[in-house]
Amino acid sequence: MVTSDAFVIVGAGLAGAKAAEALRKQGFDGRLIMLGAEHHAPYERPPLSKDYLRGKTPREKVFAHAHHWYTEHDVELRSGQVVTGVDRGTGEVRLADGSVVSYDKLLLTTGASPRTLQVPGADAVGVHYLRTLDDSDVLRATLTTSSRLVVIGAGWIGLEVAAAARLAGVEVTVVETAELPLLRVLGPEVAQVFADLHLERGVDFRFKASLEEIVADDGVVTGVRLGDGTTIAADAVLVAVGASPNVQLAEAAGLHVDNGVVVDAALRTSDPNIFAAGDVANAFHPLYGRHIRVEHWANARQQPKAAAASMLGSDASYDELPYFYTDQYDLGMEYVGFVEPGGYDRVVFRGDVAGREFIAFWLSNDRVVAGMNVNVWDVVEPIKSIIKSRAAVPAHQLADVGIALADLAVDA
Repeated sequence: MVTSDAFVIVGAGLAGAKAAEALRKQGFDGRLIMLGAEHHAPYERPPLSKDYLRGKTPREKVFAHAHHWYTEHDVELRSGQVVTGVDRGTGEVRLADGSVVSYDKLLLTTGASPRTLQVPGADAVGVHYLRTLDDSDVLRATLTTSSRLVVIGAGWIGLEVAAAARLAGVEVTVVETAELPLLRVLGPEVAQVFADLHLERGVDFRFKASLEEIVADDGVVTGVRLGDGTTIAADAVLVAVGASPNVQLAEAAGLHVDNGVVVDAALRTSDPNIFAAGDVANAFHPLYGRHIRVEHWANARQQPKAAAASMLGSDASYDELPYFYTDQYDLGMEYVGFVEPGGYDRVVFRGDVAGREFIAFWLSNDRVVAGMNVNVWDVVEPIKSIIKSRAAVPAHQLADVGIALADLAVDA
């Protein structure tokens, strides 16, 4: 392909890096510019709350590409560049330093940012968030010097950090508004598995609790006070209460925004020359017949391939099933599919739940809509096949370890 076009990627995270890779692999040889606010080259985020945080993964392993990759593939990676606006009329993006960059096609991979607390003491020294590589570096150092950590929020990040802290010998209290961890994502049947896992490791859960204040002495964290008046001592606090898509640029540019940048199955926004991928994209999913926004590693890795194809004028449709994974203590898990709270009728277990070696299936109208394998491996593909078939599978067959999943997928 020979072109004089200039493609610009705003957001130098994993999705942006994978988009640049896909564009080159798919034959784009025009000017390719990637603009990122961070001073690091693009990196992967899952290790930041898992092995990198625990010191088991070396720093160079978290980057999406080796540093020389960008030069070798003629990608203009501009780190530390804050984009302040997009002018759709002139086809330009404006930077904080006053300069502009022209584009023929623009891809937004601006990601998401952690939700912040709005309580007294939220700005005290010792209050941490975990989103960036620098955040992980600070938190890793904190786990070597702190003795008591309070985690606000029992989602994936909160629980993964809680596990890392306990393995480092730090006392951990997790404050959560719901009655179980991960309740909104997994439902009560499977959420209990993660509650038991952490309770066995000495984590102190405070369920159905609200945070009133982060207590500080001379601006330094000493604990947290809950809505019931209880005070929990701590020398560090991690806030992990979810993330919000970074839609400010898209919204100011007049693009359609609703729980992210709204795009079609080809990852195209309401402007035919602008695309979005990764955490920020609320994309139409052909299988589900609706828009969904997925904040997971696999989405950031895979979705840019379809976005690149669309930018190059090819027919593309992103229809991969959502996938994510976690590692906590000796539990490894993979989850595939999509189900919202109340969007399933029952959960069917296959294997040893008490021993934490099982598969869980979420069913709606006898159809599997999501599956999760815990310490059971090489089963994601047959689970995907069962989900994609959209056929009813008897619960007793799903639960029967004597029936191969591959056979269920074929039969379905």
